[in-house]
Amino acid sequence: MTLKNMLMWDETLFRDPDIFEIDYIPDQFNYRENQLRELAFLLKPGLKGSRPLNAIIKGTPGTGKTTSVKKIFAEIGEIKSKMLTVHINCQIENSRFMILSQIYRQIAGHNPSAAGNSYKRVFESIAETLLEEDRVLLIALDDANYLLFENELNNVLYLLLRAHETYPGTRIGVMVIISDMDVDLSRELDIRVTSVFSPTEVYFPPYSVQETFQILKERVQQGLYPGVLSDSLLDLVVDHTLRSGDMRVGIDMIKRATLNAEKEAKREISHEHIQEAYKISRFLHLKYSIQALRREEKDVLRILVELSRNDEQLTSGKVYTVIKKKLKLGYTAYYEALRKLDSLRLLNLQFRDGRGRTRLINLRYDPDKILQYL
Repeated sequence: MTLKNMLMWDETLFRDPDIFEIDYIPDQFNYRENQLRELAFLLKPGLKGSRPLNAIIKGTPGTGKTTSVKKIFAEIGEIKSKMLTVHINCQIENSRFMILSQIYRQIAGHNPSAAGNSYKRVFESIAETLLEEDRVLLIALDDANYLLFENELNNVLYLLLRAHETYPGTRIGVMVIISDMDVDLSRELDIRVTSVFSPTEVYFPPYSVQETFQILKERVQQGLYPGVLSDSLLDLVVDHTLRSGDMRVGIDMIKRATLNAEKEAKREISHEHIQEAYKISRFLHLKYSIQALRREEKDVLRILVELSRNDEQLTSGKVYTVIKKKLKLGYTAYYEALRKLDSLRLLNLQFRDGRGRTRLINLRYDPDKILQYL
């Protein structure tokens, strides 16, 4: 490689590295016009001071659900209206108290008092603020499937949607964002919740090949200098992205491939740079799923990894014998942890043929890779 083709120590291939951050909200957001229109229609009553219509926003990961909600919430923040919007990441805020504390924080601008505060006291403060200021509240529960365990989603929705019964005059709407297509909320929610929820479902289909190419192409044009990534190699990124079913994998892949090229002082991304990047980016789902687990859920997963090394078929009963000794976890808590790991697609749970209710457990990822992220 000649010196003039080498990247100098003070040079970079990134025009704007922030373009490739997972939480970046692009100015240009295509192929979701219909969904944005439908969401705008549902929240329109809130702009006029009435309760917004509730929604279930459903689609596989990386299909633009969160970006759509954040964009429309940002637009609401720029206009004068009675509506306050709060976006909650349920991977992080995964309990009733944590969610209410985050709502309070975004409304009041500071944390609720820590001294003896219960979720009821925090919610009372939220309701009082809404009534005093004559405001409408719209909450987006993002990745709400993380609340399906220990009945948290029912508890949260019941509190929010029936607030007007305890605090007459409060107006609260909820958007529930679900990334697990196997989740059927009509089965998961209690009758006490469904009777007041009555949501409209807004579906976000997977992006097509052409749409995926154009979305990633726009990121490349904004985030990298011209000539860094060719269209033919972008096609390779698109193939990997479609295989994973998650746009975030493609965006992360471009970022890592660019860093790989910079490390070798190259001015262009090569086929090898992309392949090396994919080895890491394809585990993006595993990484974020494990980060969202509670400590006891991680402990259960760690034991499953250890037991899987014996090349035996794992059953729920056999595993619980070990869990009971090592973690002193009750069966209900253990089974809830298994259900959560199954819903996050970290493992497969299925009934064994024959008698009984024994479930077979199979890990979806290589045990060493799971341990690495644990």
